[in-house]
Amino acid sequence: MTVAAALAIQDLKAGFGAQILDIALPAASDAELDGVVDAFHHHGAILIRDQAMTPDDLMAFIARFGEPEDHTQTRFTLPGYPKIFILSNRVVEGRPIGAHNDGVGWHTDYSYKPEPVMCTMLYCVEAPAEGSDTLLADGCAAWNALPPEKQAQLEGLKLHHSYKHFMATREFGAMVLSEEMARANPDVEHPLIRTHPANGRKALWPSTGTVTEVIGLPGPEGLALIDELVAFMTGDDFVYRHKWKAGDLLMWDNRCTLHTGTLYDDTQYFRTMHRLWVKGDKPY
Repeated sequence: MTVAAALAIQDLKAGFGAQILDIALPAASDAELDGVVDAFHHHGAILIRDQAMTPDDLMAFIARFGEPEDHTQTRFTLPGYPKIFILSNRVVEGRPIGAHNDGVGWHTDYSYKPEPVMCTMLYCVEAPAEGSDTLLADGCAAWNALPPEKQAQLEGLKLHHSYKHFMATREFGAMVLSEEMARANPDVEHPLIRTHPANGRKALWPSTGTVTEVIGLPGPEGLALIDELVAFMTGDDFVYRHKWKAGDLLMWDNRCTLHTGTLYDDTQYFRTMHRLWVKGDKPY
């Protein structure tokens, strides 16, 4: 059994996230990679800049965190690498090579699944000179900042998540699910306050897009509560904004964060990312 190496680390934001310095992932030792995994579980997100990663490198790295997850939409997976999804506005020979404007709006990935993905990793192939930032909101810090009476109000509440609703109402590329896709993605219920299985910390865990109802608080009152909590959690005090450069690798823990992408001038710039997921467990 290897022992995790001590790494050079600095906060992404005070109390949240870790930028890991002076490491080249494809050549890193087992001990160094164990240290990277350990940093992820303790900090909620990790950033490693200036990486030169082949698809095989990405697959080897993501596997250290768990079993790679499949993608609901398979049209834009990298040929030969079904676990690597392409985000891009490039068009080659008249066909888009990736999903464009995917992930805009505060959410957590696969919240509509019984076992949402544990983490999301983005590797930057090319980035615009401006725009296309990724924002991460710290659910643990947001929960801890709530007054005790508000925490008591929220404890035990559950949310109804629906992929069908999400796809029918999303701003970019709304669509009606086929019967096959609807059967494969039935509605689910998850707790509003999620406990992290690795460290026991509690986190606010709302979302936008997939949530149709607060169980026990139906209708406009419940949805207004979700809007209130998302607005609170995504305030400046709890958000890290990442400005991309080619070679950046950013990974965040979906069990305790929300994230969103931002728009950019797609008539002037190109953006290409490789996205990978790791299977998660049932929220509690």
